[in-house]
Amino acid sequence: MRRVRPLGRAARREWGPLWAAVRTAVATERLRAVPMTLAAVCLTALLQVVQNRSWGYGPVQALGAVRADDPLWAALLRTPLSLFVPALDLPVWGALAQVLLVFGIAEICLGRWRTLLIAYVATLAGTLYARIGVAVGPDGFPGLPGSDAQVVDTGPSAAVVALAVCVCFAYRARFTGGLVIVAMVVEVAVKDNLAGREHLAAIAAALVLCAVPALRGRCRQGLGERAGTRSGAPPIRSWNLRRGPAQRTSWW
Repeated sequence: MRRVRPLGRAARREWGPLWAAVRTAVATERLRAVPMTLAAVCLTALLQVVQNRSWGYGPVQALGAVRADDPLWAALLRTPLSLFVPALDLPVWGALAQVLLVFGIAEICLGRWRTLLIAYVATLAGTLYARIGVAVGPDGFPGLPGSDAQVVDTGPSAAVVALAVCVCFAYRARFTGGLVIVAMVVEVAVKDNLAGREHLAAIAAALVLCAVPALRGRCRQGLGERAGTRSGAPPIRSWNLRRGPAQRTSWW
């Protein structure tokens, strides 16, 4: 019992605020809490059905399949839809489960537009990394073999990883966020391929998205404290850094 209680307290500190936010939203709004997530799940399922038809494979590839050797303008146009095109060599239920769970939590905890922004930036980071890596070549850092230029780059995995990191940052679930990052590093160490490298690129993009607002908030707080010291008034505290112990860190 003595060991269980500290573990329980640690679990509440790690996941308590996040669980409370998700539970409250689901209990009060039910499916209305995650309309974007449900639309993303339906779109992913639809694209899976269409691309497995003889008449649908070509259009889906033309609109949502990204390769490193594609022209940059075409890759940029296809990147948003590529996020929802399931990889043909992986089970579709995995992509649907990732979108439903991680996108749903992120939509509740971060908001709809922030979730879409993070997902797009992470997917774009992976797409651009693939182009840079192939251009550098296998002998350089962070290079990729030329054969990866023909690999079809689709699926929500990069966005899922980035969203998980951002949610953990926002709700101070540091252990869980660190575990996600370590898992992706181990993935690359065990099976070094384009997908694993793109996951690391997505994590890097997510960390930048998390760090910039936090640093901006600290700068504002520092300016407020200096202004308060000069004027003799109490220092101005940055209200947007923390909204209470059971709420997320406010950023953006």
